Amino acid sequence: MSDFDLVVRGNIVEPQGIVEDGWLAVRGTQVAARGTGQPPAARETVDARGQWIMPGVIDGQVHSGSQANQEGLGWASRAAAAGGVTVMVDMPYDDPEPVASRPHLDAKIAEAERDCHVDVALFGTLNREHGLAAAAGLIEGGVCAFKFSTFEATPGRFPRIEEDDLYEAFQLIAPSGLACSVHNQMQELTRKNIARLIEAGDTGWDAFMRAHTPLIENLATGIIYELGAETGARAHAVHVSTARGFELCNMYRRAGHQASIETCVQYLMLNHEEHTRRFGAKTKHYPPIRPKAEVDRLWTHIARDECTFVSSDHVSWGLERKGNPNVFKNASGGPGLETLLPAFWTGCEEHGISPSMVVRQLCLNPARHFLLDDRKGSLDVGRDADIVILSPERYAFDPSVSLSAVKWSSFEGREFRVRVAATWCRGQQVYDGQRIVNQAGHGRFLRPRQA
Repeated sequence: MSDFDLVVRGNIVEPQGIVEDGWLAVRGTQVAARGTGQPPAARETVDARGQWIMPGVIDGQVHSGSQANQEGLGWASRAAAAGGVTVMVDMPYDDPEPVASRPHLDAKIAEAERDCHVDVALFGTLNREHGLAAAAGLIEGGVCAFKFSTFEATPGRFPRIEEDDLYEAFQLIAPSGLACSVHNQMQELTRKNIARLIEAGDTGWDAFMRAHTPLIENLATGIIYELGAETGARAHAVHVSTARGFELCNMYRRAGHQASIETCVQYLMLNHEEHTRRFGAKTKHYPPIRPKAEVDRLWTHIARDECTFVSSDHVSWGLERKGNPNVFKNASGGPGLETLLPAFWTGCEEHGISPSMVVRQLCLNPARHFLLDDRKGSLDVGRDADIVILSPERYAFDPSVSLSAVKWSSFEGREFRVRVAATWCRGQQVYDGQRIVNQAGHGRFLRPRQA
């Protein structure tokens, strides 16, 4: 009788190279053995020779609860599995109240373990209602990072944290070793720009980019890193869309500070000239989709391996929040759990970058960043058997057949070069290339390891 429950055979993508004709053997929930050539016997063998095998993706920026009764963790986890994502790191800005207290965190953990098909880690945040003292309870409760904003996107749910409070929050969180992640947007400059454009009647799709200049983003990014330098905290700039943001991060890294940086796949794969003018409000994100010249500069930093990780910034807004001809009255963001992996893989291939970069940016690096790397992020023996099979094929993405809570995407019609053929989470198959094949409740809440 076989000693293994599952063997998967194919070309294994590693952080530093490709293992051709490799195999993985799974016992229970973990990778138990691996090698090349003829694999051992198992209760189930999946022959994926000619296809790619890689670790499950960790999407480090998911907003499943931004619109009440729209998606939630459970439905988001279905889209995640279809996109090869086996860990969703969910943001705290839920509607109507953010995860800024231990009771809110505990309730969200219960939701994750009741409803999810894949695993979940959670951000916490701090607000005026519960105060900075709530940080201790959130850390004890198992958040893997904190998220703040220098801009008030929604009163109550997504508040601005002013610089003096950010400084104190960074001080409180620094000893835990958890990252302090910040939405990088200068509030006063943003509001003045928007007011000026509205007064002039300039509210079309192009106006959003003009209102949200690179300076608005870069100034906030500099503040984030300086707060980290002053407090010793791990300072993380989310959804960076400018090359200057990477230059700032590199400067603080060279000075010995714990500075990290993240961009999103839409800033690498979409551009203002083509996609904003094609899709209108569907491509409204913050930061805005930048011109092609800036996109090309971002790829230079990806190729140099200077990005900490790439995420989706997924949010499933209903189209009723994306149809106003006044760009400023539409919600920012869009669905991305299903497109993160195939889009980033395609972009790397188009830019002559090895598939190993995909594994570093979508698997290994986010696992390290969120202190989950004792279980996640690689296919080493002893790690969780989070496995994705990718079929090398060209196809135009069609959101109408996606498993997301909404059937629209700013990647509609984009040619991708790989398709997710199967996904396993902790040894259990979740997705077979067409449908979800496991039960809700398989997903587990992930606490970070000790820093």
